[in-house]
Amino acid sequence: MNKFEQVLDLVTELPLDQQKLLIEIVQRRAAQMRRQELVKETQEALAEFRNGNLKPLTAEAAILELQAYLDTPEIE
Repeated sequence: MNKFEQVLDLVTELPLDQQKLLIEIVQRRAAQMRRQELVKETQEALAEFRNGNLKPLTAEAAILELQAYLDTPEIE
């Protein structure tokens, strides 16, 4: 049995109110982790821009570039 299955079994043994509390805690922690990832990605993108590795685009140009990217077939 892997750790994930062990954790699920342990959670199942908890009373319902504790299971709900655990879900809330895990959701808050996951949201916090995602916020930290977004901060890191934003800081990296800003550093790239400041170093001149990214060019400023109008919204229209960015949309056209995105459409071209999405229309390009994936190479596997």
